[in-house]
Formats: sequence, C-alpha cells, structure tokens
Amino acid sequence: MARIWRWVGLAVLTLGISGCVSQEKYNALKLDRDQLAERLASSDAESQAAKAQAELLRKQLEAIQAAGGTSSGLMSTLTAQNADLQRQLEDLNRKYMEALNRAGQGNPLPPETTQALQVLADKYPDLMEFDAKTGMVKFKGDVTFASGDATLTPRAREVIEKFSSILNSAAIANYDLLVAGHTDNVRVSNPATIARGHKDNWYLSAHRAISVGETLMNDGVSASRIGVTGYADEHPVASNDTASGRAQNRRVEVLIMPKPTAGGEAAAGESGGAAQTESTGGANGATPNKP
Repeated sequence: MARIWRWVGLAVLTLGISGCVSQEKYNALKLDRDQLAERLASSDAESQAAKAQAELLRKQLEAIQAAGGTSSGLMSTLTAQNADLQRQLEDLNRKYMEALNRAGQGNPLPPETTQALQVLADKYPDLMEFDAKTGMVKFKGDVTFASGDATLTPRAREVIEKFSSILNSAAIANYDLLVAGHTDNVRVSNPATIARGHKDNWYLSAHRAISVGETLMNDGVSASRIGVTGYADEHPVASNDTASGRAQNRRVEVLIMPKPTAGGEAAAGESGGAAQTESTGGANGATPNKP
C-alpha cells in the first residue's frame, strides 16, 4: 500500500517538473490517482475485515483449547451453559406460579407499598392495574407499546418511572421482581414486526418484558432483583375469541416477591413481610421462555 502512495506522489511530482502539459494528460493522471486511492481504501477495508475475522477465529480456537482442545470440549461447555440457563428458566417459572398462587393468602407487600401502588394504578387506570393479593402490577400491552413493537410509549415510560420510585423505596428495596411478558394467540405475520426481531409471540412477549426490565434498571432498580421471561400466549387471563379478551391478554406483569430464605420460605421482615435476606438464586435472563 505504501508503494501505491509513493507511485501516486511520483506521478504528481513528474507532472510538476515537466512543464506545460495538456489538460487531457492532467485529467488522465488525476483519474489514475483517484482510482488508486479508491483501491487503497478498499484494500484497507478488506484488510480490517480480514483482521476482524482472524481475531474472531482466534477467540474461537482459544475457547476450544480452554475447553479441552477439541470441538467436543466446546460442545460440553455449551451444553453446561444451556443446562444452567434451563435451570434459571425453571426457577423463574416456579417463582411465577408461586406468586400467582398467593391470592387469598394475605397481602404479600408492606401496607405503605400497597397504598402507593394502588394510588398509582388509580391515577393511570388505562395503562396499569395492581392486584394487592398477589403483589402484581400489570401494564396493558396496547397502551404500553405500539402494535407489534416492544418499544415503550412515552407515557408508559413516565408511569414506569413513578413505579420505579416505589420499587426503590426502603419498604421493598430488597424484594425480587419478576417481569413476565404475555401476548394473545394471534400469530405474528406482519413483515415489519418480524423485521424488528419479533419473529413470533415468544419473541414479542420476551422483548416487551425486556423493555420494561431495562427501563426499571435505567431508573435505578438493581439488576440483581430482576428476572425477565416471556410466555407468549400460554397464560391467558381472558378468552382469545373476542377482541376485548385478546386485549387483556396482551400485557406485561411485574410480580413483586419477598426474597426466599435458605429454606425456601418467603422471608418475613418487620414491615408486612419485607425481606431482609440475600437472594438464594434467580435469573436475570432475557431469553424467550419457550419449552
């Protein structure tokens, strides 16, 4: 490449000392110089791409060597990672079902938190609901997101910011949060929706849950408290045979859960069961919870 630049420079120098030349010869030399410059830029881009590819291959080889020097070693590593992710998803499923089954067993949240969440839900009834029996906040999909999208609307961001302030209050600062996305049973077919990465209802439900989870974290809620999963249309709360029923099924739930103790029971604190222990597990996953 350096030789190419020197050749271009020599051509220009020769032009300068040779006296008067025709405009045609000058234009021809200038065109040659420009073409060589383009070739040089192209060669540099190709070189950078080759370097990036070589670096990727190097890292893959290092991964294989670290796993035992064989492709079977790498496969074993990936299998172990997949098993760990599966355990995390199973833990999320367990927590979700336990939270749903808390209905009728008493308020799982401190009184001041229950009151604050109810006030917020009453202020924005078109966007969110609060169930004090389960400690669940529900964001209605058709208001929280545009159709076929996982980007929060400005108004939803405003409400979730207020919700985050409640979650960061001292009363429940140690509670775990499970963010679960749900859809209706209408198959994803819009090319624009698929192009955004929402290939089916599993992806769409998970991506919407991720958006809510990320917004909570951006508002200061600790990532260590948050688990994220997507259930597609597997947990409807209404019939998918009607438009109103499908609208109810399009939602993102945030379950506020006391942290379990080492024995598996919810930790009881001084204020309405507020947890005082560290979490024994849980996943901060963002993978569609597809069986």
